[in-house]
Amino acid sequence: MKVLLINGSPRNEGNTFTALSEVAKTLNAEGVETEIINIGKKAVQGCIACGMCGRTGRCTYHDDLYFQVMRTVKDGIDGLVIGSPVYYGGPNGSLCALLDRVFYSLGKELMFKPAASVVVCRRGGASAAFDRLNKYFTILHMPVVSSQYWNMVYGQTPDQAAQDEEGMQTMRTLGRNMAWMVKKLNVREEGHPEVEPQVRTNFIR
Repeated sequence: MKVLLINGSPRNEGNTFTALSEVAKTLNAEGVETEIINIGKKAVQGCIACGMCGRTGRCTYHDDLYFQVMRTVKDGIDGLVIGSPVYYGGPNGSLCALLDRVFYSLGKELMFKPAASVVVCRRGGASAAFDRLNKYFTILHMPVVSSQYWNMVYGQTPDQAAQDEEGMQTMRTLGRNMAWMVKKLNVREEGHPEVEPQVRTNFIR
């Protein structure tokens, strides 16, 4: 079994990476393979609503970051964790640009896979960013994995996240809960509930 963790910080080894690494370490201890993908510092193209992914099964843009995520998802994952620093009360914009494309083009591969978000901030805005990221999951039937508290870690300068004892414990609890859920659901082997054909109602006719 495998869980993909996406580090939405431009700092590959910053506080968000520290929080995700604590989750990954716990998952590994529970016998679950992990992979962390860093979005890095390069500009990330947002979705342009061209609809090409509906015909080809992949985004029309050929950037390495998207294809790295796409390959990992299509190779098979059992769970997903998305981490982000808090920018102005929300997730990193580059991360959201990537996620808009990933969730729109790879929805069939992600449906019903357990998922969780992790946010890291200096002081405030964590709950708003946490809520924003969870919305990606709840539109694709993805069970949201909980912890003992909202998945927040506090820290600004490097290594401060590791000093947030409650935050690190929350990450370990999240890792154990994610391991338990992916093993119990085993979506890749056991399948998932029947999905009705989607009804789309426009407010203006």
